[in-house]
Amino acid sequence: MERAALPSTPPAIDDLSIVSRIRAGDRAAFELLMRRHNRRLYRLARATLRDEAEAEDALQDAYLSAYRSIGQFRGDAALVTWLSRLVLNECFARLRRTARRQRVIPMVEWTTDVEVDAMAQAEDHASSPDKAAATAEMRALLERKLDEMPEVFRVVFVLRSVEEMSVEETALCLGIPEATVRSRHFRARSLLRESLARDIDLAEPGLFEFCGAQCDRVVASVLHRLGEES
Repeated sequence: MERAALPSTPPAIDDLSIVSRIRAGDRAAFELLMRRHNRRLYRLARATLRDEAEAEDALQDAYLSAYRSIGQFRGDAALVTWLSRLVLNECFARLRRTARRQRVIPMVEWTTDVEVDAMAQAEDHASSPDKAAATAEMRALLERKLDEMPEVFRVVFVLRSVEEMSVEETALCLGIPEATVRSRHFRARSLLRESLARDIDLAEPGLFEFCGAQCDRVVASVLHRLGEES
């Protein structure tokens, strides 16, 4: 049974309408945009940077870039795809700066040619305390294992298995062929299974959880910084 909407819940507003309002100078519309896409974009940043604080900072900078360049959004792709590209650009810039500081070798591209099916869903959070604790431990384990994975596989895995984006959407976000998305997703799953116990074959949708406090912190910081620019 579908949950009835609360009386105070406003009608759904499509992304293009939000963009139009932002272009007209509506800061409340930009806050709505951030809250609508925060979780997905944070997970993308977290998967790329492997650090929660750095991911939040990158997300904030990407939002500022989005606000300043919103006039460039033409609607040729979904808004979340455009935002995802901005987030990835910011993350990759941070990685390049870190690489220069640490004088590390740039990451190498990996490709294979294997097709893939979808990952299984994890068991429900709303269960007994013991099961909830076990689920939390499993989530932490999976996050650690993902952090050990090469970035090109990790990012695709998060977009496909955690965010459940389509192959086409993932390819658009990353600017790579759909066949590459399929092969990297398969390879990511294989690497994850190899590093976990043999009986573990599930992906936790709660990976890199973006809680209400984090959401509020990112939104408040971006709005504050925008206010300083006014």
